[in-house]
Amino acid sequence: MKAINFLVVGVGGQGALLASNVLAEVGVRAGFDVKKAEVHGMSQRGGSVNSHVRWGEDVKSPTISQGEADVLFSLEKLESLRYVSMLRRGGVALVGEFKIPPLTVSSGADAYPTDNEIAHIFEQVTDDFHFIPTLTLAKEAGTSRAHNVVLLGALSSLVEDVPEEIWLEVIAERVPEKYVEVNQAAFQAGRLVS
Repeated sequence: MKAINFLVVGVGGQGALLASNVLAEVGVRAGFDVKKAEVHGMSQRGGSVNSHVRWGEDVKSPTISQGEADVLFSLEKLESLRYVSMLRRGGVALVGEFKIPPLTVSSGADAYPTDNEIAHIFEQVTDDFHFIPTLTLAKEAGTSRAHNVVLLGALSSLVEDVPEEIWLEVIAERVPEKYVEVNQAAFQAGRLVS
């Protein structure tokens, strides 16, 4: 089996690392060889965060080369554009609705791209592009903080050969006990979207 390359991106504090840890553990439990690499950067100060997660029969390297991500999993809209060049032609892009304007936008020096502008850029690379209402669904599940788990739910519905139960088990082990139920509800909401 050829390796499946997942690139998880976001801004520090959004839960990108939790999402990539869940994704890596799900891969292991599904029987894949899994490699993972993270770049935290200025994550504690709201900077860009990215994690490379690779599943396969025999994965040699933890990092994904330019243009070789099969799935771009983005928790923030502008971050999806920062990493669009990592997505392979025809790959899958899952982009959450979270919008964190950078200083240039909040100061008025620049404008945040519209959804249409973002979609137009992705259309140059893939037809398999999805905006996921992560915040809306997470709030309906009980907390906006579970927006990353909503996106995991959307991703899980695309990875058909991994049973839903594995995802739910790993989420239950990775989040604090008092938040398991709300995170599993957020995951289920994400599965229904895609």
